[in-house]
Amino acid sequence: MRDAVLSKVLALQHLSLAELRQQHSQFFPDEQAAPSNKAYLQRRLAYRLQELAFGGLSQQAEERLQQLVHQHDPINRRPSEPAPASQESALKPRPLRDRRLPIPGTVLTKTYKGTQFQVRVLAKGFEFQGKTYRSLTAIAKVITGMHWNGYLFFGL
Repeated sequence: MRDAVLSKVLALQHLSLAELRQQHSQFFPDEQAAPSNKAYLQRRLAYRLQELAFGGLSQQAEERLQQLVHQHDPINRRPSEPAPASQESALKPRPLRDRRLPIPGTVLTKTYKGTQFQVRVLAKGFEFQGKTYRSLTAIAKVITGMHWNGYLFFGL
């Protein structure tokens, strides 16, 4: 039985998108339209073939899955309902500064085409040649004349 199911699953790799969509409509008649993503269809049909041959999830697993879906938003991985008051205090605030940045007052040095450039990190922004910039990317653009990722340019 395992060999028969395995051969059916492996045969899915050689089917065209139209054939996969046709099989999808046979296995999932309640759905109006089959997806047009071939890899997704192959995985979904493979799972369904195995589910029919060997059985699906246990009742306990189904209940736990439904509990998790209800508790969390599977797309954004964040709670879909507000946290209880006791858990709200445990939530940590987002850091105000990017962790890749050194502390304010640090001087970043970059040698570009034989010229050395220095940038001072401020509490909010960066100082370069007497001017304040909001991002390292803006400074990298002034230095090179083209768009650069500021963190990459300065090696952070």
